[in-house]
Amino acid sequence: MMNRYRFIMLLAFSVAIMPDVHAEKDGSDSLRSYAITEVSVTAKGIDRNVGATRGVQQLSKQDLLNLGIDNVADAVKRFAGVSVKDYGGIGGMKTVSIHNLGAHHTAVCYDGITVSNTQAGQIDIGRYNTENLQMVALSVGGEDDLMQSARQYAAAGVISMVTERPQFEIGRCYALKAGVQVGSFGLVTPSLRWWQKMGDRTSLSLSGKMMRADGVYPYTLHNGKMKTREHRYNSAINAWQGEADVYHQFKDSSELNMKAYWYYSKRELPGVVILYANPSDEKMWDEDFFAQALYSKCFSKHLEMKLRMKFTHSWNQYKDWGSQYPGGVQTDIDRQNEYYVGGTLGWHIVKGLDLAFAQDVSFNELKNNVYVNVSYDVPNPQRWTSTTALALKWRWNRLKVDGNVAYLCAMEHMRNANVEKPDDKKKFTPSLSFNYRLFENYALYVRAMVKNTFRIPTFNDLYYRRLGNINLRPELAHEYSAGLTWEMHAGKMKYFTVTADGYYNNVIDKIVAFPSAYVWRMLNYGKAEIVGMDVTFGTQIDLCDGFDVKASAAATWQRAVDKTNKDSQIYNNLLPYTPRVSGNGSLILTMPWLSVGYSVLMQGRRYSAEQNTIEYRMPAFWEHSLSVQRTFKMKACQLDVQAKCTNLLDAQYEIIHYYPMPGRQFSVSVVVKY
Repeated sequence: MMNRYRFIMLLAFSVAIMPDVHAEKDGSDSLRSYAITEVSVTAKGIDRNVGATRGVQQLSKQDLLNLGIDNVADAVKRFAGVSVKDYGGIGGMKTVSIHNLGAHHTAVCYDGITVSNTQAGQIDIGRYNTENLQMVALSVGGEDDLMQSARQYAAAGVISMVTERPQFEIGRCYALKAGVQVGSFGLVTPSLRWWQKMGDRTSLSLSGKMMRADGVYPYTLHNGKMKTREHRYNSAINAWQGEADVYHQFKDSSELNMKAYWYYSKRELPGVVILYANPSDEKMWDEDFFAQALYSKCFSKHLEMKLRMKFTHSWNQYKDWGSQYPGGVQTDIDRQNEYYVGGTLGWHIVKGLDLAFAQDVSFNELKNNVYVNVSYDVPNPQRWTSTTALALKWRWNRLKVDGNVAYLCAMEHMRNANVEKPDDKKKFTPSLSFNYRLFENYALYVRAMVKNTFRIPTFNDLYYRRLGNINLRPELAHEYSAGLTWEMHAGKMKYFTVTADGYYNNVIDKIVAFPSAYVWRMLNYGKAEIVGMDVTFGTQIDLCDGFDVKASAAATWQRAVDKTNKDSQIYNNLLPYTPRVSGNGSLILTMPWLSVGYSVLMQGRRYSAEQNTIEYRMPAFWEHSLSVQRTFKMKACQLDVQAKCTNLLDAQYEIIHYYPMPGRQFSVSVVVKY
C-alpha cells in the first residue's frame, strides 16, 4: 500500500514539472508563474472557552471597537467572575480581582510578559488603552498555553493583552493611523500610530497617545429624603503614553519581539465624599517605563523554546497639602526597579503528550523618602524572586489533562544593616485540570480544576511606615472548580456557546490591616471562603448578506464570607464589595453602512464594610452604554467615525463607597487610516 502511495505521488510530481522540462528543450525560461483562482477554505472550530480545561474569556479587536471600549479596565468588566475596583473619575485607579481572591493573585500579561509592581502588588489596568490591542483575554486558573512563563503558571488567573501586529497592503511598506476623541468632562485624546516595514523580515510599530480631562462631573447626593446636585472636583488628569514595537523573523523561522513602553501622568485625587464635605488637595505624579524582549525558536517538531527579558522602572510622587503637615505639605516619593529574565522549554514527546519547564528570576529594589522625618531606620529593601514551573499536557481521544507544579522562593535583603530582615518565603503550588468531550459528534464538555496559589507580602505590607509587619506569612489560596461547556452550529447561526462553572475558593492567612495596640498593622488574620458560579453565553447569527448580529452575556453568583473567628460578630458576613449577583451583556448589530453596539453592566447589593448592616449597604446599579460607528472608504485611506454614550440612563452609583462614579457621558472619535 505504501509503495502504491509513493508511486502515485511521484507520478503527480512528474506531471507537474513536465511543462518546465519541455521549456528547457525549447531554450526558453525554465521558471514560469501561473495565476490561479483564489480559493477560500473555512472550517468551524471549537470556541476557546468551550474546549479549554479552564475558563477562558476574550474580547477581540472588533468587539472592543464595536462596543466603544477605550481601556482594559472597561474590557475586563465584561468578563464573568471578575470584580474591578474603580475609585471614580477618569483618572481613578482600577484594579482587578478574579473570584474575589484579590488583585495580588492576578497576573497581568502584556505581549507574553507579566507586568509587575512589587511595592503595592496591584496593577492599575485603567492606564492601558485598547486602541492598539488585538485581543484582551481572561484565563481563570492560568492560561492554556504550554509555553507560558513560570509567573503565569503560578498565578490564580491571568489577564492577557496582545498588541496588534503591523499589517501592510500589497505594494506598501507603511501604514498610518491618526485619531482624536473628544467627550464630556473636558476629555480630549489625540493619538497617532505608524507602521513601517523595515525589510522582508522586520517591521516597526510606533504609537503615542495623550489624554487630558478636567474631570469635573455632576452627581446626586442623597441625604435622607433630600437630594442635591453636586459636582466632583479635583479629578483632572493629564497623561502621555508611548510604545515602540519591533518584530523580526530570522531565516530559521525563529522570532524576536521587542517592546518599549512609557507612561507619565499628573492627576488630582478627588478623595472621599461624605455628605457635603468634599475636601481634597491631593495630587499624584506617575512615571512608568519598561523595555522587554521575547525570543521564540523551534529547534524541531519536538522541541521549542521561549526566552524573556525585561527591565521596569517606576517613579511615583504623592503630595497632600494641609495644616497637619510640617511646612503645610506632605511629599512621598517612591522609586522601584525590576530586572527580570525567564525562559520556557517545551518538549513535544509524542503526539498528545507535551512537557514544559519554565524558570523566572527577578530582582526588585525600592527607594523612598517616607522615612526621612521618622525616628527609625530606612529599610530600602531588595528582593530576589525565583519561580520554577514544571507542566504536563496530555491529549488522548476526547480527554485533555493539564497539570503543573510551581515553586516560589523570595529572599529579602536590607541595604540598611540596622533593619531586621524578614524570613525567606518558599512554597510549592500544584495545579491539575481536565476537559472531557462527552460525545464524539456533539460539542458538550465537562471540565474541572484544582489549584493552589499564594502571594508573597508586598514591600508595603512588610515595611510601609509603622503599618508594615516583617513577620507576615504568605497568603495561601485553594481553588476548586467544575463545569459544563457546550457549543453548536446551525444554519445561519455561526456559533452558539454556553458555559457554566461552579467554584469554591478557600483563602488562608489572608493579609489584612488590623488595629493593634493603638496603631494599625498588617497581620495574617483573615480567612475567607468563596462559593460561586459563572455562566457565559455567546452567539452570532448571519441575518443576510452584510447583516449579522452578535450577542453575549455573562453572570456571576457569588457568596464570599469571612471565616476568621466563629466568636466574632462578622463571622459568616459577606466580604466588603462582593455582591451576590453581578453580570453584563452586549449586543452588536453589523450592517454594510453602520455598526451599533449596546452593552450593560450590573452589580447587585453589597456592603462597604465587614459589618453587614443597613448603614453599610450599597444599592444595586445598572449601567447602559450605546455606541454607533460608521466607516467611510476612500481611495487611499479609511475614515472611522464613532459616537458613544456611556451610562445612557444617567445612573448614580458608587463602586467604592464615598467615590461617586460619573453619570451620563458622551464622546465622539474620528480615526483616519492611511
